[in-house]
Amino acid sequence: MGFWVFMLISDLLMPVVMIGFGRVFLKHPPKEINGIYGYRTAMSMKNKETWEFAHKYCGKLWYICGLALLPVTIAAMLPVLGKSEDAVGTVGGILCVIQTILLIGSIFPTERALRRTFDKQGNRKTGV
Repeated sequence: MGFWVFMLISDLLMPVVMIGFGRVFLKHPPKEINGIYGYRTAMSMKNKETWEFAHKYCGKLWYICGLALLPVTIAAMLPVLGKSEDAVGTVGGILCVIQTILLIGSIFPTERALRRTFDKQGNRKTGV
């Protein structure tokens, strides 16, 4: 039971962090472009407009994914309650991998949205 609780808490960390940072990026993106904190890619750091756009877009993705992952994580962990540590560890590990893929995978739609909205120099495309 103790290991199950540990794995549940561990697997809930990523959705909670995604919800928290998603909300922060949506409402209060980092004010200044910097190389330490925030959504930092070459395209997002072109100028203030691309920086804010990327944070709002990625923040929305993280917030929605985090909200979706919370009940999925709990629902996936419930069937292994009381099972062997191997079963709990396997399910917990699979959940962690899926969550990490979604977290890192959010880069692709965010970069695609940046390229659709801005040119290579970071200027907003006309008509967008």
